[in-house]
Amino acid sequence: MTSKGVEKVVILGSGPAGLTAAIYTARAQLKPVVIEGDQPGGQLMITGEVENYPGFPDGIPGPELMENFRKQAGRFGTRFRPGRVTAVELSKQPLLLTLEGGEQLKSETLIIATGASAKWLGLESETALRGAGVSACATCDGFFFQGKEVMVVGGGDTALEDAIFLTHYASKVTIVHRRDQLRASKYMEEAARGNEKISFIWNAVVDEIRDVGAKRVTGVLLRNVKSNETTEVSCDGVFIAIGHKPNTEFFEGQIEMNDAGYLVPEGRTTRTKIPGVFVAGDVDDARYRQATSAAGHGCMAAIDAERFLVGEPPALERTL
Repeated sequence: MTSKGVEKVVILGSGPAGLTAAIYTARAQLKPVVIEGDQPGGQLMITGEVENYPGFPDGIPGPELMENFRKQAGRFGTRFRPGRVTAVELSKQPLLLTLEGGEQLKSETLIIATGASAKWLGLESETALRGAGVSACATCDGFFFQGKEVMVVGGGDTALEDAIFLTHYASKVTIVHRRDQLRASKYMEEAARGNEKISFIWNAVVDEIRDVGAKRVTGVLLRNVKSNETTEVSCDGVFIAIGHKPNTEFFEGQIEMNDAGYLVPEGRTTRTKIPGVFVAGDVDDARYRQATSAAGHGCMAAIDAERFLVGEPPALERTL
């Protein structure tokens, strides 16, 4: 902290984006403060094996990967604060952040890396079997279902994209949708219907995910929303694809967002329209949502913040 009690850099979030930003800003001797949030380490903390992060040819457990991130950031002098921010005041410098318990922090720059949370069905069995056949990321976990039968829950573009992606691995993909018509685009619907590995179960919802004697997914209990009849269907995995929700609630009215609540940076930078405020990772990325892309955004945000602090005019900042 400076002599005036103002931090140089505060980072909200401790997933791949936030901790990469911390590594870069700490190495630049900016002594960042990371507010870890409700789930320190982000969504990878509930991911079993990560096999698509560069540098780990044999894969690495998600929690171990994030612990490595944290150690690396700490090695260069990053300071970590538990909890989360409950309010922000970004209309003037220094930026003002209020933490749980009422403590306030002032900072010259803010890197928002609060991420996005997958929407879940809200079932106890779903929570119990996450990482044991239940996933919300087909790109992350599809590889583990080679030759197996899986279900995708949802009816929008995300569900159909996931289903089509999963056909590269699974022997059969069944899309379960609570209505008798899809919400997806016509193009995606035609692509899914034309794939011989994909089938549909209409007017159905998942009441329970089963793991009979296996401690892994063995099937689902489906309920027809019209007849209320239940049917048990066997499968090896369940992918929840009903959307994501960016963790941006307390920025409403202060930072530009799109209709889905994702923060909107300027151009191809990580800057927002508020001087000194930057975004990184899933909080502005509704498309890719990968640990590698989030880490890249964290690097970019750190560099943009460092350039802001040395007074480089935005017009001179390099656009990628």
